[in-house]
Amino acid sequence: MSDVFSLSDCDVVGFDLDHTLCRYHLLETSRLIYDSFARYLVEHKGYDKELLTLTPDRWDFCFKGLVMDFEDGHLIKLAEDGTVLRAARGTESLSTEEIIQHYGKKQEWQHFNSLKGSFTRSAKYYFYDNYFDLPGALLSARVVDQMVQSGNLRILDFWKDMMSAVDHNYNTSAFKENTGTYFPSVKKDPGKYLQPCSDAVKAWLRSLKNAGKVLLLITSSHSDYCRLVCEHILGKDFEELFEIVITNALKPGFFSQIPEQRPFRTLVNDEESTEGLPSLDKPGWYSQGNWAHLHELLKTMTGQSEPQVVYFGDSVRSDVFPASCYGNWETVLISEELEGEGAQTSDAKSKDADAEPLEKKGKYDSKKMKTPSAPSEQWGSYFVDVCKGLDEEEEEGSLKYTWCCHSINTYSTIAIPSIEAIADLPLDYKFPRFSPNKPRTTGYYPRPPESLLKMTENSPRE
Repeated sequence: MSDVFSLSDCDVVGFDLDHTLCRYHLLETSRLIYDSFARYLVEHKGYDKELLTLTPDRWDFCFKGLVMDFEDGHLIKLAEDGTVLRAARGTESLSTEEIIQHYGKKQEWQHFNSLKGSFTRSAKYYFYDNYFDLPGALLSARVVDQMVQSGNLRILDFWKDMMSAVDHNYNTSAFKENTGTYFPSVKKDPGKYLQPCSDAVKAWLRSLKNAGKVLLLITSSHSDYCRLVCEHILGKDFEELFEIVITNALKPGFFSQIPEQRPFRTLVNDEESTEGLPSLDKPGWYSQGNWAHLHELLKTMTGQSEPQVVYFGDSVRSDVFPASCYGNWETVLISEELEGEGAQTSDAKSKDADAEPLEKKGKYDSKKMKTPSAPSEQWGSYFVDVCKGLDEEEEEGSLKYTWCCHSINTYSTIAIPSIEAIADLPLDYKFPRFSPNKPRTTGYYPRPPESLLKMTENSPRE
């Protein structure tokens, strides 16, 4: 395999939608997602209405890459070897002594082996790895706080209610029926939540198409919501860009092997056909589906026996891991945490946050709310952290790569903060790719995160 990656070598360029091709106003969207779940728990399940009150400082708790352990209600941050780096019971951080008390002297999480290398769902834990999840992590932790105070810690019972809240707001009929809180709010004022693509990104997409690349969109969003988002961020002629659009793909299940493969279905007025297609024989807009049938179509469209595909996505679990491991695709991870750690500063985003009208801030106007992609005071860096023993003063030599950092390095071809970061580059630009034989800092563009740079300077990779 070459040490570099170039878009010019790819036959097919695919995209996830949410937080990849479409960038959300994270502050507004996070508030909306939290409120949509909290309102359901309070209004439909009888939870304490105090959950509806949220101060800006609470958002520091939101951190991508945490795992909720249903057995004890802890949220934990993991090192690449499964060591518990940090933990919280509800929103309250556990001390080093408490972590050792729960996880032993080696601070090992017992379910790590079942999670690593597969990212499978479990009845024992939940992995938070995308921005739609993070407000739910904060809400879940606040519910655990209430349970701890009442002495009635029934995590699994609560989790069933939380999943009901997700289904109530995000099920495939919610957009059409205008139910829940999320879809009605976005439909009423899409500009409040969705950032239109820049002219540079639109030109970049057209340049890919003009260069003969097959452009592909695969999203787990239903077709009606996908259309609203794409029309707002790309324009009403967005379908001219993509030869293939696949909605309700339910990733990572889209990449599942036989017998779990779902057939493709056609759509009429956003309603899925009842009969699945035995194969995919022409480009177009489809629902559900599977990688194997798509691969056969791409072979026909490109005239290549093994078409070279690159896929852009923001989720390690749903996008990068399955596309790399099962599809053998090149993968580009969109990691906004790179912006949070200085890899790139988005002036547009920072100005948008600072200039937000006071009437929109509502109960959040007492002080500035932390952007979800920024480093957290409570959880530290997304990429590295200190593993403390009982003697917390002896930190030298205890720096560890996080499991998220390891996963990026293992399953991504490259990682970038946004598509905007590469839109002005020529298509034949050569990106140094991640490699087990290179330093951990190799593979990030335009530059590695500050925490990773500092760690590799102090302890170079073996």
